Amino acid sequence: MTPTKKQANKTKQVLFFIVLVFIVGAGFFSYNYVKTSLKAVSATSEVVTFEVSKGTSLTTVAKSLIESKLIKDENVFVYFAKYKNLTALKAGIYKLDKSWDVEKLLTVLNNPTAAVSKDILITVIPGDWAKEIAAKVAAKTSIKAEELLTLWNDDAYLDTLIAKYSVLSADIKNSKTKVKLEGYLFPETYYISATATAKQITERLLSQTQKVYDAHKSDFLKSTLSTHQVFILASIVQFEASKVSDMKMIAQVFFNRLAKNMLLQSSVTVCYALYDYDHWSDCETNSTLDSPYNTYKYAGLPVGPIMNPTEAALDSVLNPTPNDYIYFMADVYGDGTVYYAKTYAEHLANVKKYLRK
Repeated sequence: MTPTKKQANKTKQVLFFIVLVFIVGAGFFSYNYVKTSLKAVSATSEVVTFEVSKGTSLTTVAKSLIESKLIKDENVFVYFAKYKNLTALKAGIYKLDKSWDVEKLLTVLNNPTAAVSKDILITVIPGDWAKEIAAKVAAKTSIKAEELLTLWNDDAYLDTLIAKYSVLSADIKNSKTKVKLEGYLFPETYYISATATAKQITERLLSQTQKVYDAHKSDFLKSTLSTHQVFILASIVQFEASKVSDMKMIAQVFFNRLAKNMLLQSSVTVCYALYDYDHWSDCETNSTLDSPYNTYKYAGLPVGPIMNPTEAALDSVLNPTPNDYIYFMADVYGDGTVYYAKTYAEHLANVKKYLRK
């Protein structure tokens, strides 16, 4: 008896699952595992912004979907895409939902009209250095990282920016800094035209910095530090702490040290002075490095920002938590708890207890 079309499709589906089970895990994964992997990761709706860059492979997209918690198994996703002939993923920015199953996700990603934007996403994360931001832009556009870094050190161009953005001042034009716009490239996710110029991208980032500055302008004006000094200290605080509560405490510790004419002695400034290192301990063991960024060697603030601070870090410098501590250290071998001390003896006791492993 000749099977019906419905029966034939059912047989084909079963054969797919059987083949996939063996391809994915040589029989290790069960039939049920494959079926489950094709289902949505969530029963409730949660929209996620997701980017497919031009020329990105199916495997790379699958890995990104895993990182975004939109699928359960990247291998199942890849093989199902090939089985359904849904491998022509279209570049663009999408709004994907965690309540969609794999087939729905693939259908959307293969639809040339489904992207909400043809722009590219550039995400500046807290902790990014200017050179890392330039590399991110270069990876997604035709602009070279060197072109951006050269632009960010071009005094003539910086003069036009200083005239346009009140957050900037002539203080940024210090020839001793590595990148003169370091500190002002605000951590955020940006939608940028793939054809944007280096100047347009620069000014998109600076516009966000200006926006944050304007929101805190009254605090900037009340600060004992200049705007540029606030950005410098905030960059150190950003590098030193991950929790906002610690940022506020550490900011005050640095103010306390400055008030006592003590060296800041922040190892993260050595990290930036090195500009390339393999392990955080490299920053601890190079405290004698001769660099205007090295706060073990030179008094006061370093010559410029050492990364691009967040709004939380800036606010921590503008509104620190009052305290009379002079020292602090983080338990890097444990849970990262920051311990504070009023005397050097107390500080050494903390170091001995938490860092001498």
